[in-house]
Amino acid sequence: MKKLLISLIMLSFIFGCQNGNTQQAEVKNKMAKADEIKSSSIATLAGGCFWCVESDFEKLPGVIKVVSGYAGGKGENPTYESYAEMGYIEVAQIYYDAKKITYEQLLNYFWRHIDPTDAGGQFVDRGHQYRSAIFYHDEAQRQIAEKSKQALTKSGKLAKPIATEIIKLTKFYPAEDYHQDYYKKNPLRYKYYRNGSGRDQTVKKLWGNDTGIEPITRQDFTKPDDATLRKKLTKIQYDVTQKNGTEPPFQNEYDNNKKAGIYVDIVSGEPLFSSLDKYDSGTGWPSFTKPLETGNIVEREDRSFFSTRTEVRSKHADSHLGHVFPDGPKPTGLRYCMNSAALKFIPKEDLEKEGYGRYLKLFTSAK
Repeated sequence: MKKLLISLIMLSFIFGCQNGNTQQAEVKNKMAKADEIKSSSIATLAGGCFWCVESDFEKLPGVIKVVSGYAGGKGENPTYESYAEMGYIEVAQIYYDAKKITYEQLLNYFWRHIDPTDAGGQFVDRGHQYRSAIFYHDEAQRQIAEKSKQALTKSGKLAKPIATEIIKLTKFYPAEDYHQDYYKKNPLRYKYYRNGSGRDQTVKKLWGNDTGIEPITRQDFTKPDDATLRKKLTKIQYDVTQKNGTEPPFQNEYDNNKKAGIYVDIVSGEPLFSSLDKYDSGTGWPSFTKPLETGNIVEREDRSFFSTRTEVRSKHADSHLGHVFPDGPKPTGLRYCMNSAALKFIPKEDLEKEGYGRYLKLFTSAK
């Protein structure tokens, strides 16, 4: 059925973007991501179409990475053409930070994004290869899964018995590359499929607004030690934030960024500015009329370079951010001229996942 739905849609356009000034930062980010994955815990869950399970879990705070794949069958090296005949199920392997989210919380979220009472598949996708299952990696996960399933049964929230199986994971095979991050690579096809599958409509009918997990709000705005900073930051990021440096104008990451979201300290993550207050000052650096959180901004007199200016630093990390000048537009008349290298941009669609969900209302109410 999934292949039939996809075959009905026309070829989607492929969009690309590039930023030649951020290659070094991207390398650093990939290295940091690899370190996160090495130290992460893993959960393996089956909830029908793995594109959808991957998409749902990658939005969850504490989740580092999700890989679509196959588990529960017999034989080696299943493919998308052969996995069903070999008895495999579509699954998602979830890498998560156990300090930020627990296995129990993952399962609570999992239940409320599937139909646990459906033994014949999930939503429009029918067949054993689409049935729901929890694949446990060890005895501790098995016990948590059994307890979670029993608690859901006793809650009386479901009118039918739970059909989701709890199975020991033996082997996991990643799906083909074109299946990974399918919802990002092929957004039009994915949205067409997901809407046609009836997934969201059924989940809404079963669970309402209950997602199974409370929103996580980030509050750990601490500064790492110098050794960690040197490993985490690029040279320009370190020079700007730790040595009061200044990046080149017009050749930085956020000068022309027009996306909706917030800007946080690259060192600590503390919220600093909003895209709603950003404007083109013509100076070549990202400029704002006011801070998002005034409590996270510290202003100091700066007498360097034979002049007196007002330096702007972050409260928790004490990062050098830039300067503020009295030549901005209304309503404040101020220009917070910041270094891109001192900032990290969080797009509005990632605010919840990154622990900044309380700022979403700023963009939903903005015209």
